[in-house]
Amino acid sequence: MQPGDPYPFQDGRNPWKRFLDVRPALADTNIQQPGHFVPKHDAVAYQRADSAYNDRLWRGTTSVEAADAEGWVVSITPSGGWLPACIAGRTGVGMSQRAQSFVLDSVMNPFNVIAPGKRPRVTLTPSLALKDGKPFLSFAVQGGDTQDQNLLQFFLNVVEFGMTVQQATEAANINSNQLWLSLGGTAVKDRVPRSGSILVAGSTPDSTRRALEAMGYMLSYAARTSGPINAIFFDTLHRSLWGGSSNHGEDYGIGW
Repeated sequence: MQPGDPYPFQDGRNPWKRFLDVRPALADTNIQQPGHFVPKHDAVAYQRADSAYNDRLWRGTTSVEAADAEGWVVSITPSGGWLPACIAGRTGVGMSQRAQSFVLDSVMNPFNVIAPGKRPRVTLTPSLALKDGKPFLSFAVQGGDTQDQNLLQFFLNVVEFGMTVQQATEAANINSNQLWLSLGGTAVKDRVPRSGSILVAGSTPDSTRRALEAMGYMLSYAARTSGPINAIFFDTLHRSLWGGSSNHGEDYGIGW
């Protein structure tokens, strides 16, 4: 599946059309492109690599959600290493390891090529949801490229499926690595999209597993399918706060 072209639908002209024309060759697993690694569908290798990747992923970030009686609320996700320290020339600007999220090839992502005036794509997703102009949820998670995925599923579990904030933090997630990973490894081959590869909970019923496999997905399983999720739900009806913390790490809630 290649990127679409939304520009004709907004009366615009796609400035990246030339990249769309050459991208399909990069997705052809029968062709080894110079400078590009073509992934092989090896579930065992994926699981072995994911185990080491997730170990680094889920312990390298923290998150804090806080609210008080006066209505102040924050959601923050501190992350990003600074060792070894590197200062950009004489600017005094420190360069963190987040620069690894840039790419050098415009065909891969023309918006994210390292250049003056750019900032790296980051995985951090501290979130606030408002309802009727007032705080509804404060929520965040640790977990690299799975943060957007896990938090969207958490949000939908609350607003669409009627879970309490605690139930939603503990609920199983589906994770996809069908994208260029932002983190993990120093070689291009460690960060390539894994076509068809998804992580599901070990508790997934056999019927669901068979249905996914019939659709062409390559499944891996784990008891823990997201990083630690922490959240606060604002119960405006009863003027109370509900805290939720998963059991996926060193996460917990405090009220006083």
